[in-house]
Amino acid sequence: MNIESARPLIPILIVLITTILIFLSRKRPNLREFWSIAGSVLTFISVASMVPDIWCGQKIIYTLSTIAPGISLNFRVDGLSLVFGIISSFLWIFATFYNIGYMRSLNEHAQTRYYTCFAIAILGAQGVSFSGSLFSLYMFYEIITIFTYPLVAHHQDEEGYAGAKKYIIYLMGTSKGLLLPAMILTYVLAGTLDFADNIVSGIFRKETDCLWVAIAYGLFIFGFAKAAIMPLHNWLPSAMVAPTPVSALLHAVAVVKAGVFCISRVMLSVFGVELLQSSHLGLYTAYFVSFTILAASVIALTKDDLKARLAYSTVSQLSYIVLGVALLDVSGITGGIIHIANHGFSKITLFFCAGAIFVATSKRKISDMAGIGYAMPFTMGAFAIASLSMIGVPPVAGFVSKWYSGWSRSDIKEAPATMVVPIVIAASISVALGLFPEFFVGLVGRMLP
Repeated sequence: MNIESARPLIPILIVLITTILIFLSRKRPNLREFWSIAGSVLTFISVASMVPDIWCGQKIIYTLSTIAPGISLNFRVDGLSLVFGIISSFLWIFATFYNIGYMRSLNEHAQTRYYTCFAIAILGAQGVSFSGSLFSLYMFYEIITIFTYPLVAHHQDEEGYAGAKKYIIYLMGTSKGLLLPAMILTYVLAGTLDFADNIVSGIFRKETDCLWVAIAYGLFIFGFAKAAIMPLHNWLPSAMVAPTPVSALLHAVAVVKAGVFCISRVMLSVFGVELLQSSHLGLYTAYFVSFTILAASVIALTKDDLKARLAYSTVSQLSYIVLGVALLDVSGITGGIIHIANHGFSKITLFFCAGAIFVATSKRKISDMAGIGYAMPFTMGAFAIASLSMIGVPPVAGFVSKWYSGWSRSDIKEAPATMVVPIVIAASISVALGLFPEFFVGLVGRMLP
């Protein structure tokens, strides 16, 4: 059942008003920071207020304007929307308090510009969350890109400008060169840019040429370069020249999460499960992102700079989200989507710890951090917990999402019983030999002097 209501606009309007108040309070730092805190809290409350309706299986929809048939600036709230909407608004609260401590401790310049751009990036994230069409999604996706550029270049030095240049070239280049053509092709093939009502059927007609569908799909996957799927990942490590709270925004709160959210939304609400299964596009996607998972993890181990290692960890973990959705069954999709939340909390913890280490010690390289756990036990204790979540150790959050993805079902069945029974018996005997080793120990003992 759909509920027609303008409530999806409320979080976006709250962030917009907050942004204006932050800018107007530029000469009063305490008031400026108060607006940041108040805005983040009110945004989260407004998003959370929609949970009861969605929990009951309803959707909230609202059309602000219709540009052309099938092209609308519209909004919708469903379960996927709320996962990203809640995470980005709730983590904004944490990031705001952390921002205040970090920026004041280092006496950073241009703080009003910083807080203003930070807030607009959250506005973009909320808009992406609650978009009801590709048209709306694209508009807010670009808002995130534009207003995070000044944050990446915040230090205004050679390194900062170089990282920001790569950032904007990658993200604007792919959105204009790949994402826009994908939307145009989709509109030609489907006649609409509105998302489907369910994730099964998608918006394409059954008679649509599979080749053109595959081309549109590939353009979308690579067009959303914020997802940092290899080989379009290099902007993310380069963006680590930004202040640590910005790195947290990039990795945990808004930017890369917007990328994987958009890919998930397009896979489920544009192409649909049936089409991705019948065309094997889901399977090919799973293979492709699996390479990113493995390669980025290996590269991460070679990095001595802490933020660079965390950056490549993010590249890997983002592809876990896409992999889960690409499995195209209930368990896999569930695991992939909830990893948006689980990774968000874990990764923001890791980047906040990296920032705390830098503020306290001015150290960036892991090789220089011997004994840091004794000096900063609370920070490194939190770092350890978040690291365990990254690798999926129970009972930390990352375990849950990876468990669901790991239990994803397919058409594969057990081998014949004549093969399975010996396997089970051999495994059982290996357990017994571990518990009761005396027999073979005794035999060996008979031959020894």
